[in-house]
Amino acid sequence: MTLQTYPEYKTTGLDWASYIPISWEVVPVKHVCTFSTGWTPPSGNAEHYAGDNLWANISDVGPRILDDTAKRLSDKAVALHGMSPSPVGSLLFSFKLSIGQVSFVGSEMYTNEAIATFLPSAKIDLSFAYYAFPQMIPQNASENIYGAKMLNQQLIQSAKLVLPPLAEQAAVAAFLDCETAKIDALMKEQRQMVELLREKRQAVISRVVMKGLDPNVPMKPSGVEWLGEVPEHWEVSQLRHVARKGTSITYGIVQAGPDTDGGIPYIRTSDMAGDKLSSDGYLRTSLEIDAAYARSKVTAGDVVIAIRATIGKPLIVPPFLEGANLTQGTAKFSPDASVLAEFICHFLRSSQAIGQFERLAKGATFKEITLEMLRKFQILRPPVEEQRRLIDFLASKVAELDRLILEAENAIALLQERRNALIGAAVTGEIDVRGVVEAEARVPEVVAA
Repeated sequence: MTLQTYPEYKTTGLDWASYIPISWEVVPVKHVCTFSTGWTPPSGNAEHYAGDNLWANISDVGPRILDDTAKRLSDKAVALHGMSPSPVGSLLFSFKLSIGQVSFVGSEMYTNEAIATFLPSAKIDLSFAYYAFPQMIPQNASENIYGAKMLNQQLIQSAKLVLPPLAEQAAVAAFLDCETAKIDALMKEQRQMVELLREKRQAVISRVVMKGLDPNVPMKPSGVEWLGEVPEHWEVSQLRHVARKGTSITYGIVQAGPDTDGGIPYIRTSDMAGDKLSSDGYLRTSLEIDAAYARSKVTAGDVVIAIRATIGKPLIVPPFLEGANLTQGTAKFSPDASVLAEFICHFLRSSQAIGQFERLAKGATFKEITLEMLRKFQILRPPVEEQRRLIDFLASKVAELDRLILEAENAIALLQERRNALIGAAVTGEIDVRGVVEAEARVPEVVAA
């Protein structure tokens, strides 16, 4: 699609929209429409949240039409503050934390204080505002000392909007409704592809580490319900029985103290977010505290296992972390000569192992497993040479699936960039979409015979 520009432009003095069509205006929000914000009842009183009144938080905002919320308010809480509901058809705009998320109100609801509710106005079409506000209002945000963007009610009111005449606002919104729907459909297809590829990746790993590569190999009952039948020549063992002699499966430092320059790095569950341990970004504990936890110091080739948060997640310690330590949310396992670290990691990532960790996990505030549970965790042990063949097969197969996943994720990112650029160009008048909308309106509908 080749899109035209407007025949004539004028300067605005705005950094983010230097030129706009001659018939457009630059107007502050407060001269165009009004908005209100919500309220959060005191959290100490459970009665406030035991009701049927919809109550939107930032995490709810995002769907084009919002007609349900994760939390509710009681009539008492609403009356306590004299809250007014956001009417159906109004536009929600988040202005704290996730700045610029928008949704149309599909069912009457209340909001918290981080959401602005814009009401219909004679000067702006809210269908245009749905696309324009996330582009324009955040331009007036200030930065805090950490560099994060911040908005408040005063900054929203003084934020500059570039506005076409009402008829053009409707045309821009109609054009973007059509074009973003096409892009959204493509992104949905790619997301579904990513999900299917991830499921296939998980299934391949689970099948290989539980059954091997030979579909005709004789099987035997494992004696462990969640393992089921396993190859006849594989052994069933506990993790503690395949730990290197002289080592123990143990967690790390309970109180690491302040981050210490020149200290010893230690691995937290938050450092285990990726598929590999990072080369930097670790907090450091003092030499004295590290010395008191000599048992939990790691060597290259050890397996670090999360026993809190993402329970059971394993990562291999790389050479650059030789001598690092752990926190109490992580445990180390040093494999003996009968098991390979890579195989253990693949095994612990299998669907069956993940499911068993979930069944073992305890805790209300956060889930965790004990060291004793981890030490007694059942594993399979093929012969070492077979482990190598399984690792090599998975390295190739998983790498191919990861490549396809990355391609799909890159496609999603490009489509999102295209979507953002198209919206930005349309709502600032960089492109003239009036003719496109008029042409589409003239296309006759095809009626099925």
